[in-house]
Amino acid sequence: MSICPKNKTSRGRRDKRRANWKMSATSLVKCSKCGELMLPHRVCKACGSYNKREIVTVD
Repeated sequence: MSICPKNKTSRGRRDKRRANWKMSATSLVKCSKCGELMLPHRVCKACGSYNKREIVTVD
């Protein structure tokens, strides 16, 4: 048995299939210490804390 396409796939059908692949927006969470929006599981850039503990000193 051969696995070749019977008919040519049109550009519209091909591009409709490819249109579903897209990047999602990054999720942001509030810092538990200062309330600033930040990326989850990372040190807060505003206050330098992670998990309610100061990790980095911020000027």
